[in-house]
Amino acid sequence: MIRSLYSGSSGMKNHQVRMDVIGNNIANVNTTGFKSSRANFQDAVYQLLRSPSAPSDDTSGAGSINPSQVGTGMSIASIGINMGQGPIQNTGRPLDLAIQGNGFFCVTDGTNCYYTRNGVFYIDKNGFLVDSNGNQLVDGSGGSGTPGAPIQLGSGTDVVSTISIGKDGAITATNTAGDDISPSINIGLYSFANQEGLKQIGQSYYQEVTGTSGEATPIDPDDVGVYSEIASCYLEMSNVNLSDEFVDMITTQRGYQANGRVITISDQMLQELLDLKR
Repeated sequence: MIRSLYSGSSGMKNHQVRMDVIGNNIANVNTTGFKSSRANFQDAVYQLLRSPSAPSDDTSGAGSINPSQVGTGMSIASIGINMGQGPIQNTGRPLDLAIQGNGFFCVTDGTNCYYTRNGVFYIDKNGFLVDSNGNQLVDGSGGSGTPGAPIQLGSGTDVVSTISIGKDGAITATNTAGDDISPSINIGLYSFANQEGLKQIGQSYYQEVTGTSGEATPIDPDDVGVYSEIASCYLEMSNVNLSDEFVDMITTQRGYQANGRVITISDQMLQELLDLKR
């Protein structure tokens, strides 16, 4: 009976974690480049009440006996990231970039590398391509934890008049005088052996975790069989599916209620036991 109290408690606690994940997904339904998460459950340790036994060797006909076990509840097995492609939205702004296929943009603060699918970029006063946090967009010359070269238009004093970005990340730009100020380097995309193993740090950023994600590898757009393209004037929206989230919300709520009911009934049974003394 006491076991059932602890089992119900573990169910309520972990269903609350699942609801936290669902709430975060719904909150980010319109966050550019957001990838939804999912909480996965697993059963907890089992207590052995009766050990198994092998069949008898005599002629009595006694067979084997299966083990008798009682579970102690459940726990969170993992909280995984769904890295599926989100829908693409047309914005008409050349510096809004969406990735079709695999890969991440890499931005740097000068020391650390951050990877993102959020393709909203700007040109700062020195001609560098930066994201909304001021981190510089880099080319594909970086590697594991090492930033690539920041992308700068012209000498840093030019006023950009026109700009276009190709599928391979090549940038074509001119200044107000009509001079070509296109950089010699392309926008880089990076892939990972296990992209679900990346660490989420907020602000649409991921960080490499060598032990789980593997090292960042630049994507060569000329490689046969690689499908990773940059679409200018588009943004990748959140891949959260609201209908799935609402269904998960309902099942999570009912699971929470059911586990709460287990605790209530167990408490009533304990009360009946105490009342036997009367």
